Amino acid sequence: MERFQHYIDGAFEDGAGGFDSLDPATGTPWARMPDASAADVDRAVRAAHRAFHDPEWAGLTASARGKLLLRLADLVAEAAPRLAELETRDTGKIIRETSAQIAYVAEYYRYYAGLADKIEGAHLPIDKPDMEVWLRREPIGVVAAIVPWNSQLFLSAVKLGPALAAGCTVVLKASEDGPAPLLAFAQLVHQTGFPPGVVNVLTGGPEAGKALTTHPLAAHIAFTGGPETARHIVRASAENLARTSLELGGKSPFIVFEDADLDSAANAQVAGIFAATGQSCVAGSRLLVQNGIKDEMLARLKAKAEAVRIGAPGDMATEVGPLCSLRQRARIDDIVAASVAVGARLVTGGQSPEGEGFYYPPTILDCSAVPDAPCVTQELFGPVLSVVGFDTEEDALRIANGTPYGLASGVFTRDLTRAHRMIRGIRAGVVWVNTYRAVSPIAPFGGHGLSGHGREGGLAAALDYTTVKTVWLRISDAPIPDPFVMR
Repeated sequence: MERFQHYIDGAFEDGAGGFDSLDPATGTPWARMPDASAADVDRAVRAAHRAFHDPEWAGLTASARGKLLLRLADLVAEAAPRLAELETRDTGKIIRETSAQIAYVAEYYRYYAGLADKIEGAHLPIDKPDMEVWLRREPIGVVAAIVPWNSQLFLSAVKLGPALAAGCTVVLKASEDGPAPLLAFAQLVHQTGFPPGVVNVLTGGPEAGKALTTHPLAAHIAFTGGPETARHIVRASAENLARTSLELGGKSPFIVFEDADLDSAANAQVAGIFAATGQSCVAGSRLLVQNGIKDEMLARLKAKAEAVRIGAPGDMATEVGPLCSLRQRARIDDIVAASVAVGARLVTGGQSPEGEGFYYPPTILDCSAVPDAPCVTQELFGPVLSVVGFDTEEDALRIANGTPYGLASGVFTRDLTRAHRMIRGIRAGVVWVNTYRAVSPIAPFGGHGLSGHGREGGLAAALDYTTVKTVWLRISDAPIPDPFVMR
């Protein structure tokens, strides 16, 4: 079996413990991973804290930080095929997606490399004639970054890129489910030449997570995952009063009106729910379709779902691979069964196949008669589409917003004025119109409610890793007047 190591304070090392990682396509162990203890985490955070104040990093100009990020981007682009193979092997995500996605991850580091020397302060037109006042943007400190197993190179880039551009240092914890690509990514960090302690990469379970999020030297916690884990993180941050940014997934509505281009909408819906085996935080898992075209749309989607090629994730021809874990498949099985039991109509799929691996077929449930079925209200994180019909634009908005989540959404219509009304009315951090699942380092990404808060991508993310310092300079040579009166 392959063996992986932590990267702490510029050195590679074994963890206090270890565990086997399973290949989701076969269910068998393929690699040995390090398991960080609280002591391992403490050393990593203290290394990051030391590096944050060390002139070797703190003394770098913003432009110099940008050059390091450019070097990292080049190395990620060169290593993308190997990283893609590792992510596919360790998570079951199909190679045709990991190859494309990781190659694009380099663009995030290039974007933040260019942004590093453009994080500006401001001059204030203060109301006191003998004062000059300005604002400085300064790095917040040590960032505790926690990412899930899905799209982990991407989800780490949207944290590492802006944090390093701002001048922070980082302890990055990979999920214990499929950490191989991030532990391999640490070798690129080392090769780039970041000073020791600036970036630390480890993996482990709840003990490591708690030690990281409660550490007194952590200034900001950047987390991607589920709401329940996020609640633990927010409670843990009470120990150190660290700031938090949380990206927590959702139940994103995919809304199709009668005037939509149905070929385009059907393809986008397939991309939104069956790509990545549905294991995407922005999965368009709720199809809201106008009743006049509902039957036609369902027929198209049923045909596409049943034509999807399910197979080995390492095969470029595969379109849907296995789920990441047996635990996840069992949860999806339970929710689908519960939804059918309360009246959802199974259109296709819905049955775990026999054989090795954690596979689950593309599944469609018509929930128009039971719009509060478990599959409609709960995030499944799998290839399960819940369909609800609607009559009017007002109905569509009401159903779309009838969720505590608010991450992403899609609208398909040829009516420009309707599109603008929907954009205004939908409560979500992202609205895609006549497209779906498009991303760019230039565009902020995030949500509200149970989908979290804060933004990843764009200038907004970089500013999240800074704090504002207000500077007052008195320019008068006259003696300071009455000391007992606030100026």
